[in-house]
Amino acid sequence: MTGWLTAPLAHAIVARALVELTLLGVVSGGLGCWIVLSGMSYSAESLAHGMLPGLVGAALLGVPLLLGGAVGLLVAALSIALVARVPRIGSDAAVSVVITGLLGLGVLLGLSPRTPTGLAEILFGDVLGVSDTDIVLAAALGAVTVGVLAVLHPSLLAAGFDRASAPALGRSPARLDVVLAVLLAGATLVAVQALGNLLVVAMLVGPAATARLLTRRMARMMLAATLVAFLASVIGLWLSYDASVAAGASVTAAIVVLFGLALLLRAVRELRQRA
Repeated sequence: MTGWLTAPLAHAIVARALVELTLLGVVSGGLGCWIVLSGMSYSAESLAHGMLPGLVGAALLGVPLLLGGAVGLLVAALSIALVARVPRIGSDAAVSVVITGLLGLGVLLGLSPRTPTGLAEILFGDVLGVSDTDIVLAAALGAVTVGVLAVLHPSLLAAGFDRASAPALGRSPARLDVVLAVLLAGATLVAVQALGNLLVVAMLVGPAATARLLTRRMARMMLAATLVAFLASVIGLWLSYDASVAAGASVTAAIVVLFGLALLLRAVRELRQRA
C-alpha cells in the first residue's frame, strides 16, 4: 500500500502537478468560499469562458498564454459592461450574450487551420506539464489572496451575512465585490494554465461548494474546502497515473464525486434530524 501511494511521486511531473494543485487548493479554500457565499459562482464560470478567445489568440500569435488570457478577461469585462448599459437588457442577459459570443469566437478561432496543435491543452489544461514558473505564479497568487482575505475578513463577514446592514457598519458591499472579482480574475488567469478554460471553475468553486454542505462556520468552511481540494487532487492524479487518463479531468471528476458524497451525507443527516 505504501509503495502504491508513493510510486506516482517518484515522477517529477506528478510531484509538480500535486504542488500546483495544492497551491490552487489554498486559493480555493479561501477565495472560493467567499465566491460561493457571495453568489459569484456564475461570474467565475463566465470569466473562464470569456477569456477563451484571448487564449487561442495568444496561441496563434505565439505570445504567452498568460498575456492572452489577461487581454481576454479585459475584453470580456468591458463587453459585459457596455452591453449591460443597453436599455431593457439586464446584467444577467448581458453576461449570457457576451460570454456565449466570446466562447463561440474562441472555438471558431481554435478551428482555424492556422491554430497550432494543443487546443485541447487550452480547453482542458495540462496539469502534468506545469513549469516552475507556473508554480511560482500559483504561490504568489496564494500569498496575495490569503493576505487580502485576512485583512478584509471582518468586512467580508459583515457584508456576506448581513449585506443590507453592512453600510451602517462602515462596510461597502460594492467595493468588496470588486475586490473579490479582481481576485477571482487573477485566480482564473493563473489556474487556467494547469486546468484549462473549461475545468478551472471546478477547482475554484467545487471544493467551496462541498465545504458549504458540511459546515456553517466560515473558518471551518475554508479549512474543509482546502482539504477537499487537496484530497480531490490526490485522487485525480493517482487515478490518472494508474488508469492512464487525463489528469485535469480526473481531478475534476474527483471534485464532483466528493461534492456528491457531501450532498448525500447532508441528506442523511437531515433525514435523521427529522426522524
